[in-house]
Amino acid sequence: MSKEPLLRIEGLTKHFPIRSGLLGRQVGTVKAVDEVDLDIAAGTTLGLVGESGCGKTTLGRCIVRAHDPTGGRMLYRRPDGSVIDVAGLKEKELKPYRAEVRMIFQDPHSSLNPRKTLREIIGEPMRVHQVGTKEEIDARVGELLERVGLRPEYANRYPHAFSGGQRQRVGIARALALSPRLVVADEAVSALDVSVRAQILNLLMDLQEESDLGFLFVSHDLGIIEHVADVVAVMYLGRVVEQGPTEELYARPLHPYTEALLSAVPDPDPAAKRHRERIKLLGDIADPAHVPPGCPFNPRCVYARDTCRTERPPLREVRGRRVACHFAEELELRGVPDPDVREDPVVNV
Repeated sequence: MSKEPLLRIEGLTKHFPIRSGLLGRQVGTVKAVDEVDLDIAAGTTLGLVGESGCGKTTLGRCIVRAHDPTGGRMLYRRPDGSVIDVAGLKEKELKPYRAEVRMIFQDPHSSLNPRKTLREIIGEPMRVHQVGTKEEIDARVGELLERVGLRPEYANRYPHAFSGGQRQRVGIARALALSPRLVVADEAVSALDVSVRAQILNLLMDLQEESDLGFLFVSHDLGIIEHVADVVAVMYLGRVVEQGPTEELYARPLHPYTEALLSAVPDPDPAAKRHRERIKLLGDIADPAHVPPGCPFNPRCVYARDTCRTERPPLREVRGRRVACHFAEELELRGVPDPDVREDPVVNV
């Protein structure tokens, strides 16, 4: 990235203990996030993709300190230019940070208090951080509801009166209440109807332009990530296996796992669907409590060699990107062809 990072993550780790027996003794560890390095710059969107269970949501929750990291550093650049390690802050020291780094949660049903009205839910961050008078907070709530496509008069209603998509919009409004500098969006549009997804995505992108907002956008939808992200990071078993500019990564992936993910992207050209085959990974995703030796992806990788089964590949720079693959320079992997320039259909084998 050309911009100075708003948040730099170095070796971030989050392990959960596995306990058993009457005494609750630790018998193992789930490595949900394992030595992740990422940069998020102001005014840019970092897309985070990967299978369910790879650690995307846990990473997002660590960034907003909903989870306390097990190790690593999170270097946050404050508005005055100073840098603090958020991973090392105590609970009482996190209040200013949480006003500037907000999260849109994946589940709009469980993330909203059913006993509070929308006015109370959206206005709560402003009350906690003592921003504005009661009248100013009420006016801000009405403005936010209107911006996310809801009527201001809905402010006195409770969450049960709304659909899942409408509740998600309430969650987005709450995240934007304090005009944050960084937003972690965990499947922010997954609960929305297709007809309104573009509206919400355009809203988020407009807000980014207006206030130089940074985004970590977590999604299973690779089409959405291609549309909104400047940089994409691919996670597998708690680790980043590839990271690079969106256009380059989609056109020519360097990691076999990225190639498999991209093969699942629907082709907008109906004629081309007959010629493109999806890469089906054999076996199940590995258990994060029992990561296989060598490259974690080697049991499912058709390109795996003996080295992959014994040596763990580091995340290194290849062709201006970062990739964790021993043979990234040798492999010729297929990405998503640009329909505007494609002449022949692409066949994934």
